[in-house]
Parts: sequence; C-alpha cells; structure tokens
Amino acid sequence: MISSDLIAQCRNNNRKAQLALYRKYAHGMFCVAMRFVKNTADAEDITQEAFIRAFRKMDQFEGNVTFGAWLKRIVVNRSIDFLKARKQHFVELEEHRLTLSEEPDWNVDQEVQVNEVKAAIEALPEKYQYVVQLYLVEGYDHSEISEILDLKETTSRSRLMRGKTYLRELLKNKSYVTGS
Repeated sequence: MISSDLIAQCRNNNRKAQLALYRKYAHGMFCVAMRFVKNTADAEDITQEAFIRAFRKMDQFEGNVTFGAWLKRIVVNRSIDFLKARKQHFVELEEHRLTLSEEPDWNVDQEVQVNEVKAAIEALPEKYQYVVQLYLVEGYDHSEISEILDLKETTSRSRLMRGKTYLRELLKNKSYVTGS
C-alpha cells in the first residue's frame, strides 16, 4: 500500500519518492502498455511518458482510487492515443448494418491458447477491440470505458456485445469455438 506521505513527497517533486513509486509500478504498467501496443520499445516509451505525466499531475490524484489504478488509467489512455496516432486509415463500420443480438452461448475448445484469443481480439475492428480489451482483459466497467474512450455507456455495452460476437466468429472460423 502506498502511503499518503509518499504521495505528498511526490507532489513536492521529491525524486527519491518518485523513484520509489516508479520501482513499485513500472513493471506492471509496462505489461499494461504491452497488451495494447505489442512492441517493447513503444511500451517502454508509453510507460515512461505515463510516469512523467503522473508526476506532473500529482495534484490531480485525489485518492478516490488507488494510485496504481489512477496510473493504469494514464497508461491505458496513452496507449490508446499512441495507437490512434499510428493508425493512418480507419474505415468506420456502418453501425446500421450490424445487428444487435443476445450474447450467444458458446463453448471454447479446451485446446485454445490464451495467445490465440489475444490474437483474435487484435483482429477485431478497432472500435470493438478497445472495448473488448478494456472490459475483458483490463477489467474496466462500462462507466470507466465510456470515460476512457469518450463514449456513452450504451455505446460501450453495444460495442462489447458486438465485439464478443465478432470474437466468437473469428474463433469459430479457426475451429476454436463449438456450438452456438
């Protein structure tokens, strides 16, 4: 647990306190960034930038959540910003062509590997990929996702449902999913 004294020292630009926080959270935040950007150098840069941003904005940390959760949100936002900036062309799917359905019942073969599911998530259209990853992998709820992605909660919910449907189809096409 991070002490309020350590946070106060960081607010006063105490480098030793900042280093202590960095050492405690750097590896975990790097892993979060890697789940998004899939490149070690980019994830390292994002992690460093997130810590710099956090230390500059320590006055905005109110303690309503843990420091780690607050920092993780900075890393997630920075990762998404990085991916959006890197994306040159993005064709929006036409929402009206997609049908909203109940979440299907499906079973994943026991032999499917986590890497295969992650690869299928990466193959999703971007607007579904982010919501699916934030919800299923990072553990954010719809209100948090709506803040991070600047969406309505209902949009987050429908994108998650559609993203899961796409994910199911991707895995089904690779014979990892049985039944429907």
